[in-house]
Amino acid sequence: MSKMPHTAMLLAAGIGTRMRPLTDTTAKPLLPVANRPLISYLLSALASAGVRRAVVNVHWFADKLERYLSVDHGLDIVLSDERDELLETGGALAAARPLLGDDPIFVVNTDAFWAPADPLPLIGLSRAFDPQRMDECLLLADTGRSLGYRGAGDFHLGDDGQLSRRTGSECTPWAYAGTRILKPQLYDDSRKEPFSANRIWDRLLPAKRLSGMPLDRFWLHVGDPQALRNAEMWMQCHGR
Repeated sequence: MSKMPHTAMLLAAGIGTRMRPLTDTTAKPLLPVANRPLISYLLSALASAGVRRAVVNVHWFADKLERYLSVDHGLDIVLSDERDELLETGGALAAARPLLGDDPIFVVNTDAFWAPADPLPLIGLSRAFDPQRMDECLLLADTGRSLGYRGAGDFHLGDDGQLSRRTGSECTPWAYAGTRILKPQLYDDSRKEPFSANRIWDRLLPAKRLSGMPLDRFWLHVGDPQALRNAEMWMQCHGR
């Protein structure tokens, strides 16, 4: 069992191509759902879980995001500046590696959240993470209990928590929910260049060092304007 991470990294640098035209004038994490910026749901859950420090990468409309993060969100916020080059989900961690420390950290996407946006899934994920058996543990969303996700799932989940990728045209019930806990040392030897976190996962999967934990909440994936509208309606009816 792992202790609660003190640090999280929030991936907030993307240019939001699928969310245009809404992202023509602002960063995607600042788009509002139920009168709250997307990123605020994650910041609130992290602070309530006991996380004390958040590293946030910035690129698209970085100044706007920096201004928003400058107010008190219950966390010590440090920026990882990607204004010069967008580094993707893996490169972002490689660039921020000096800021992350050596203890396990949360890594959180900013275009998906669970409702209610409480800290319990983060607490559960920290308890599920066993550093002796795993290098990463992913929070997994049930695709039948989600809104805005149109994919065929990402992983098969074994009874022992081990993950395997879906193949070909098959479907699986589990999608990566955008939150995970990992050892930052995984990125010690990675160059500061654009690459996907899948590069790391492709190494961990055959070694059985990548595990998953089901999310026991309704999951909202906010990937395009229609998904944003749907999330707004769902939160008005069901959210807290």
